[in-house]
Amino acid sequence: MEADPLVQAAWRAWANAYAPYSHFAVGAAVECESGRIFAGCNVENASYGLTLCAERNALAQALATGERRFRRLAVVTDTSVLTPPCGACRQWLWELAPAAEVILVNRQGVYRILPVAELLPHAFDARQLRTPSPSPPGENAGGPTSPES
Repeated sequence: MEADPLVQAAWRAWANAYAPYSHFAVGAAVECESGRIFAGCNVENASYGLTLCAERNALAQALATGERRFRRLAVVTDTSVLTPPCGACRQWLWELAPAAEVILVNRQGVYRILPVAELLPHAFDARQLRTPSPSPPGENAGGPTSPES
C-alpha cells in the first residue's frame, strides 16, 4: 500500500500539517476519475471549530479545479491505530464521492479499505430535504440521493 501514489501523496501532505494544538497531523489525498490526485493536510486554528480537516482540504482543492468525480481517498496518520474521517468529512464524502473507497493507513503500513456507505450508513442527504434530487457529483457540486448514484 505504501507504494500507491495516492498514499504517497497523502504522506507528503501529512508532513505539511499545521497542528500546533492537538499535535495530531493528518494527510489525505483524493484520486479523481481523471486520474489526477489532490492532497490536503489538516490546518488547525485556535478557534477549534475553524479547523480544516485534511479530507475536506483535499476534496476542496480538487473541486476548485473542476473535478467532480472521485474514485478513492487515502487518509494517513502517524499512529498505531487507523483513523477514519470525522463526521463532517464523512458527510462531505457522502455528498461528493458516495461510491468512493476510503483507504485508512497508519505509519506501520497497516491499512483498511472501506466504502463511504460503510463509514456513514444512515446519511443525511437530499431525500431528507424533500427537494428535487441534485445532479450526480460529476455534473455539479450537488450530492447523490443514494450511494449508488
